[in-house]
Amino acid sequence: MNQFINSTTEIKHYKVDPNRKLFSANHDEIEKGLTTDVYFIRALEILKYLKLDNTSVTAEIFARKKGIFAGAQEAYNLLKDKNINLWSLKEGDSFLPKETVMRIQGPYKEFGVFETIVLGILASSSAWATAARACHDVARGKKIICFGSRHIHPAVAPVMERAAIIGGIDGASCVLGAKLMGQEPQGTIPHTVIIISGDTVKAAKAYNNCTPKNVPRVILIDTFKDEAEESIRVANALGKDLLGVRLDTPSERGGVSPDLVKEVRARLDQAGFSYVKIFVSGGVTPERINMLSQEAVDAFGVGSYISDTSPIDMTLDIKEVEGKPIAKRGRIPGKIENKKLVKLI
Repeated sequence: MNQFINSTTEIKHYKVDPNRKLFSANHDEIEKGLTTDVYFIRALEILKYLKLDNTSVTAEIFARKKGIFAGAQEAYNLLKDKNINLWSLKEGDSFLPKETVMRIQGPYKEFGVFETIVLGILASSSAWATAARACHDVARGKKIICFGSRHIHPAVAPVMERAAIIGGIDGASCVLGAKLMGQEPQGTIPHTVIIISGDTVKAAKAYNNCTPKNVPRVILIDTFKDEAEESIRVANALGKDLLGVRLDTPSERGGVSPDLVKEVRARLDQAGFSYVKIFVSGGVTPERINMLSQEAVDAFGVGSYISDTSPIDMTLDIKEVEGKPIAKRGRIPGKIENKKLVKLI
């Protein structure tokens, strides 16, 4: 592993490749501390000057509001080779405001530079997991898939969808996000295929013919015609091969309403297609899940509600120096015990 950057002189001489393709930090850059705040580099320099950089400290991280914890695995991966002890909540655990979610103990020089990075990992991942849990809790056991990757930078899309699964939803459309959780990515087909082919049934038949049989056939039915009409056309065309239809009616046409779901369900049943499931996506929030899950909706696709959620503010405080309780004003000196913490290192 590369030695992390530990002086402002190194920063001064560090050059960025002007031809780099993407501006997101790669793994080596994160491990080198290049995504930290510069003042942590300055702090290390000052402590070295004072010959205090090897001081043993206890640092604790807490959140400003309640949520579902995620990001511990990445934090562990980043710190596992350091000469420290590390305790953490388990991913998927709930936490309350001011509850200790992680504790780091060891020489400050071992981990101080990574404060920004660890806080960022936990803040974003826990927020995404918390948003996902909010969807899960009102779905009445119905399946939810994360469709949020298109709304955020591709460098962090897999992190977001992994966190969403930790939060309690059932799967992810992002290939890498799903794979990180040992799953296969899930999704239907985009409107693009239907628009280019010119007809929903034509696209559905092609999908059915060229896709492996183990892939569920769920077809969009809101592209060109009335949703109820398209659902019957597609069901007639694919028969028992059709698992479900997907309603993604845009907000410009009122979105997916309970009455639309009722009509589509009734017309499918009347035509002998009671086995065809209904999948809803597009502007889905916990409020809409709660409303629509009372109808004959079998599954939901949630995108921007999860991906757009604000990070949960995480704070790291030094609580002990050489075993002696200490804290800044406004904080309680000494460790704040949490029986849910598990020792990782």
